[in-house]
Amino acid sequence: MILLFCTAVGVLLTSTLCVLYVLFSRELDSQFSCRLQKAAMPVATVLASDPDSESRAVGELNVPDEYFEVLDASGHVLQKSKNLARSELKLSPATNPSRETFETFEDKDLGRQRVILIPFKKRTGQQFLALSMPARRNDSVLVSFRQLIMWLLPISLLVTASISTWYVGRSLRPVKELTSRAARLTEIVGQAPPSAAESNGTFKIPLVVSNPGDELDRLAVTFNRLFSRIDVVMRQLRQFVTDASHELRTPLAILQGETELLLSRPRTVEEYERTVRVMDGELKTLTRIVESLFTLSMADSGQLRLMREPLYLNEVLEQACIRINPIADSKRIRIARDLNSDLAYFGDEAFLQELAIIFLDNAIKYSPCDTEVRIQLEREHDKVRMMFEDQGCGIAKEDCPRIFERFFRGHNVGNSESRSGGLGLAIAKAIVEAQGGSIECNSVLGSNTTFIVTLPYIAIPPVSIENWSSSAESDPACSSALA
Repeated sequence: MILLFCTAVGVLLTSTLCVLYVLFSRELDSQFSCRLQKAAMPVATVLASDPDSESRAVGELNVPDEYFEVLDASGHVLQKSKNLARSELKLSPATNPSRETFETFEDKDLGRQRVILIPFKKRTGQQFLALSMPARRNDSVLVSFRQLIMWLLPISLLVTASISTWYVGRSLRPVKELTSRAARLTEIVGQAPPSAAESNGTFKIPLVVSNPGDELDRLAVTFNRLFSRIDVVMRQLRQFVTDASHELRTPLAILQGETELLLSRPRTVEEYERTVRVMDGELKTLTRIVESLFTLSMADSGQLRLMREPLYLNEVLEQACIRINPIADSKRIRIARDLNSDLAYFGDEAFLQELAIIFLDNAIKYSPCDTEVRIQLEREHDKVRMMFEDQGCGIAKEDCPRIFERFFRGHNVGNSESRSGGLGLAIAKAIVEAQGGSIECNSVLGSNTTFIVTLPYIAIPPVSIENWSSSAESDPACSSALA
């Protein structure tokens, strides 16, 4: 880029200086011709004013650097100034008797000369007055100008190259940094995870440009956002792989241990049955973790598709309570419901029920025995709120922002709790966000925790209501819901 720019500037500058030289040379010649004309006209006027006399006035002239001659029509010298006593002007034989003419010639004694020929009439016929002056002053000026050009051209190119190198380098520095960071990113993705210092050096320091608002600035801002996002995604990915491996390793280790123990020697039927039950429980845990991971991967890729069907949201929550009741009964926890009002809704029944079960399961799991879990449903204008409140151990303030991360466990969660895979709240967040809602967590450590799920209210279209009513009338299982 710099070479191309300097070449273009060099050609343009050279052409400009050549044109200036030609114009300057012509201007010097024009001024020189004017000076010749002003010096010759008074003499020509005197000679032409007395047509009958043969004045010898020209022969008496002896002006430094001004050489005069009077010639007849055939070019013979009639008179010449004293300073031309030993020489003659070398004029062209072809002259124009009707107007003034200018000539230039070289003389070994006089040097390069510029001559003006002025025609005038005498009684004896047509004559010419020739005045010659040396052109060395003009030549000296032109030589100085050429030398100036010879110095100015390379210096200008050097200064232009220096400025363009500095400016282009300064302007393209963000592109160089982008290239360096992109190369570093390729190394990080293709090799082992970087250390914290390397990661900070690669992503945390934003690109800076010298001209905010231009194209490079917008490019740098875009790449800064990209690098920040890549940094977050890579950290999440490494953490996710680490946590998932840890979660899967435990049930796999139990399965392997139980299998090796079972095959070590012959067992009784009761021992086989006990071992198979343990293995069945661990396989269910693995299945639950894998299904949860699949749901989250679908949500991450934007392929989590929710069905839209008419339903009563209070009945969906009631079914979730019924499904979770056995777990609550095992800890003597009562589920208090505030689901008396029918709330027609248009959404995905399976995912909404799974959403409720996740919050109820967490509330029961982290609540002490003989306590109460409350679930409440209400509609406010164009919003639907579901609240799940427990009387458990609460969540530490510093853990609240991270509870929806995958495989995250708070500091107050003991090792005695059953494993859930650490994916429940992450799945709940994915389901709520897929429906355009939000989740809020209010917790007091050691006292209670309340999760508030806010969903946009989606009314059932009239056509769906008619179809739903007709199907419910023919289906006894739905008739009670419509009642």
